Amino acid sequence: MVTIGHKDTKTGEMTSELEMPNFGLGVYLMKEPGECKSAVSHAINSGYRLIDTAMAYGNEEEVGQAIRESDVPREEIFVVTKLRRPHATGYEEVLRRCRESMENLGIGPIDLYLVHAPPEDITAREPVWKAMEQCLERGWVRSIGVSNYGNHHLEDMLNYARIMPAVNQIEINPWLQRPSLISATIESGATPMAYSPLARGHKVRDPSLVQIAEILGCTPAQVAIKWCIDSGAITIPKSSNPDRIVENFHSQNIDITPVMEQLQSMDENYVSGWDPTVEI
Repeated sequence: MVTIGHKDTKTGEMTSELEMPNFGLGVYLMKEPGECKSAVSHAINSGYRLIDTAMAYGNEEEVGQAIRESDVPREEIFVVTKLRRPHATGYEEVLRRCRESMENLGIGPIDLYLVHAPPEDITAREPVWKAMEQCLERGWVRSIGVSNYGNHHLEDMLNYARIMPAVNQIEINPWLQRPSLISATIESGATPMAYSPLARGHKVRDPSLVQIAEILGCTPAQVAIKWCIDSGAITIPKSSNPDRIVENFHSQNIDITPVMEQLQSMDENYVSGWDPTVEI
């Protein structure tokens, strides 16, 4: 578990603090009927207590169904969802979409609500964030944050935010270690959250990673996931494969201390997909 909260831009104090699991399941691209619900149910039964979805994924309803039908109490499961970038256009639109996500999920307040990426209309960034603050104020969500925000986006927020994000969700993995952005995220008061810890599978056969996995007696995927966790990032590998879900969960038990230097040397600034962090 990690403690997340919001830094007050006037006092610098942390507010609205709450506990969040530092490992969970991502459900990106789970669009086949029943696929997401089955994956979430299996993950919860396997010990997962953090589920990361988004309105853009089209599976908030199945996430909610799996949680409602679980034997695990709702308050023990931490749910993240996100405001679609095309919806990040203004104050009222954010409020409307937040309510829509709440209805889709059907599990009460959202634990963490993220702006999926910096609004493309720069003039919309202030009203969008003010609406996010309002969602928190109204109790619709327990915390708010951002995703795919770069150093400059976080710095610009100081000009209009009352409180800063609790989380900045970005692509992080051994091949994209982003020390500068992680430092800026932490400095802003936010906790880094790693998506695509396996670089969307592009690097899972990396010879260096395979060699390290052989040394540790685990799978290459487990090494990459544990590196993200040990780097201090909340980590959400995506899988709908039951065996992979369990394998990923057990990444938490691996000791990568003996090979940390080798893993640190693998950084090559490899972006596996979408990267709004570099946009204006």
